[in-house]
Formats: sequence, structure tokens, C-alpha cells
Amino acid sequence: MPTAPLTLGIDVGTTGVKGVALDVAGGIVAQASRSSTLSSPHPGWAEASPAEWRDSVLAVVGELAGHARSAGRVVAGIATTGMVPAVVAVDARGRALRPAILQNDARASAEVRELADLLAGSGVLESTGSPVTQQSVAPTALWLRRNEPELWTSTAALVGSYDWVLSALGAPLHVERNWAIESGLFELDGRPFVPAVTVAGLEDRLVPVASPGERVGELSPEVASAVGLPAGIPLVAGGADHVLSAYGAGLAREGDWLVKLGGAGDILAVSARPVVDRRFYLDVHPMPGLWVPNGCMATSGSLVRWVQSLLREGDLRALDGEAAARDAAPLLCLPYFLGEKSPVNDPGLRGVFAGLHLGHDRYDLYRAALEGIAFGFRHNRDELRAAGLRLSSATITNGGATSALWKQIHASVLGVPLRTVQQHPGASLGAAVAAAIGTGALPGWSSVDAFVTPGETIEPDASAGRYDEAYALWRELADVTGATMRAFARL
Repeated sequence: MPTAPLTLGIDVGTTGVKGVALDVAGGIVAQASRSSTLSSPHPGWAEASPAEWRDSVLAVVGELAGHARSAGRVVAGIATTGMVPAVVAVDARGRALRPAILQNDARASAEVRELADLLAGSGVLESTGSPVTQQSVAPTALWLRRNEPELWTSTAALVGSYDWVLSALGAPLHVERNWAIESGLFELDGRPFVPAVTVAGLEDRLVPVASPGERVGELSPEVASAVGLPAGIPLVAGGADHVLSAYGAGLAREGDWLVKLGGAGDILAVSARPVVDRRFYLDVHPMPGLWVPNGCMATSGSLVRWVQSLLREGDLRALDGEAAARDAAPLLCLPYFLGEKSPVNDPGLRGVFAGLHLGHDRYDLYRAALEGIAFGFRHNRDELRAAGLRLSSATITNGGATSALWKQIHASVLGVPLRTVQQHPGASLGAAVAAAIGTGALPGWSSVDAFVTPGETIEPDASAGRYDEAYALWRELADVTGATMRAFARL
């Protein structure tokens, strides 16, 4: 009996490129990854190198292709996923003109305020699903036009990270539907949102919008030779990493919700209706008829890594072990070290550690950072409920979910059991499923459960009551320090 073909899902993340090879009859058969470097050349900036992405993607695809060859398997399709909405400025040939500006970049804060005022009467929230925020692409475009005019003259289009990678593999320039929606440049039905497009000077710089699972191109001969695959393999639009990560963790029913501990922090809920609320973002679930209202915190794992580097501690497990022995909430940490996105949408905020005395040490600081991020998720969860969403079954995933301490902190801060997923590959699984749908290897998005292996469920512990008290203080701290932090940002 002939073996089923494999599809490849490639995830362009904040800290690295990950890929999986999926056998639709048997699940994931191979994984590969390469690390990436981030750059912050000025306070509040967050950039990455598209050339490094391309090299890492070629290495990951080449490694997965080698596995396929050794097993006598055929690769039927490739799809990509990644950060949303990272911005890559490209010329008419699709070449990246500068480092990518990531979704947690805060350089365009003045343009955010300016365009929020200009678009105030345009129905931006109702049309696009989000207000003008730090995550919107129009302010970034305006910043580029003003601050890098020579580059802007050469810019033919602005595209997303994973869309650019797919074009580097051979696809024509395009943007995937959820990048389009979250950019604020397109309406919920995929049409350009003319007021934002016009004020940003993007009228002649838009490219077609593709839906997840849509075939958009073929692997080029040049790339095929470099990775050891035949030319012409279908390239398929994947989707936003947070959406496909949630889908790949089994979120396929209304009421399912997810805490995603990546470089940034995402909270996603599955809804049967589009929830338009200025506190949150809105995406389309790959399953027809479902939507994904969601929040994104500017920092999560990135803050943990920053604290780790300051403490000069190379072993996160050792840090966890020491911090686990400390009492809950010895300090308070506001995790606004890159400003904050949802639910406050304020790029002028800055991070705070509060409550320090001379008896505290590095492990108290580390634990406070873990707890501060969990409090941020609780803030988002409470606001999602206030927006009328029914939140029932909760799941926690991604890199931070490998920490038993951090999972326990989240369960106790949120006060709910947290379902886990064994060996969850993140969004790359969702991308591999998209490739399978785009090539006909799978009939549709109807069920992902066959590829999801449930793990343990983390229950809240005795610290939950202490966290209720600490959370109230955390919210108060955010209120009373906000003006001071904004003043620091202006300096």
C-alpha cells in the first residue's frame, strides 16, 4: 500500500523558525528548528532580519525534506505561519528592504495617536474589528514614509512575516486574511479599508489577500535545488501563528479559550460571532462560521528571557526550582516593558517592579515576572468575559508551558483548571494542516483532534486566594503608575 504524502508546516516565530512534517494518517513524523535573533536598536523598537528568516526556513525545510527522502516519502505541500502583523517592506521583486518591524514594536506611538484622531469618524472599529493601536500597520507605514523616505520610495508593498517567507519560496506577493484584518488596512470581509489605506499612503502598495488553506504558488526551482525537493511543490497560505496555534491545540468549539505563552502573550477565545471591541483584536477561525476574538500582551516569554539575562542565570529550571520555594506574590511586576497592547492599548506604558525591600533577591524578582504576566492574562480574560464571551474550557500552550511553575501560577491566578497538550508543536501543526487542505490531502478543517494529544490538567492550588488579593493590588498599581510611566516614555 503506498504511503500518504507529507505536508510541511513552517512557523516564523519571534525566537526561531520551527517546522513539522505531517502525515495526515499518522500525525507528526518529524520536527526541525533554528533560532532567530531579535534586535532593538532604539528603546521600544523590535526588529528581525528577513534574510535570517529565509536562511532558517531553508535549513528547516531542507532538514524535513531529508527526513522525507530517507523514509521514502513525498512532500505534497508547504504552508507557513508566523507573527501578526509583523511588517516587511519589499520592493517590486519582493526583496526585503530593511529589517522587519515586529508586532510589538512601539516606534510609531505618535503616528498611532495621530491616525486614531484622523480616523475617529470613519468607523474603523466597526469595519476592521480593531481600533487604531500599536499593532496597526497604517501608523508604521506613516512612520516609514516620514523617517525613511528613500526606502519608502522603493517600497512596493508591505507584507507579513510568513507571507514574505512564502514569497521567498516562490509564491507571488500576498497577505493572509488574518494579517489583513489585524493590520487595520482591510475590512472584515477582506476589502481594503480605504480611510486607513489613504492616510497611510498605501493606495498602490496593497497585494492580494489569501485565505488559510488557499494554494498561492509553487516552490521555485532555485529554492527546490537548495532544499533537496522537486520544483513545483504547491505553496499554501497558512495563517496567523496565534490562530493556528490555538487550532492546533484543539480549540474548535465555541467557548474554548487559550493562554499562549510565546515571546509575546496571546489569549484567544472561540466565538460563533464576530466580537468587535476596542480592547481586543479579532481574527477568523479556519473553521467556517467561527471567529477568534483575542488579546495580545506585548511581552511574555520575552520578559522572562530578559529577566533571566539580567540575573545571569543560564538554567531556567534552576530558577523555577528556587522561585517555587518562595511565597506567592512577594512583589508585583507590571509587564509593560514594551508598552502594552490588549486590553489597555497603551504603547506609552513601561515596566514596573514594586514592593522591593532589602530582603528580596533574584528569585523573588523572577517569580514576580512570571506572576505579572499571569496577572496580565487575567486582566484580558476578565475583559473578554465583560465583552459577553462565554469562556468554558481553558488550555495553556507554547514554550512557557514547559515550565511546571509557570503553568501552576497561571492556573492559580486565573482560578481555573488549565488543560495542556503533549508535545504541542505550536502553529506549525496548523500550517501543515493548511498545506494538507490546500493540496487535497485533507478534506477540510472540521477536526483537528486526531493530531492533538491531551496532557495533564493543572488545577489551581492554595495560592489562589493570595493571588486574588495581589491581583487587586496589581490593577491599582497599574492605575497609579500610568502617568509616571508615560512621562518616562516621552523622555
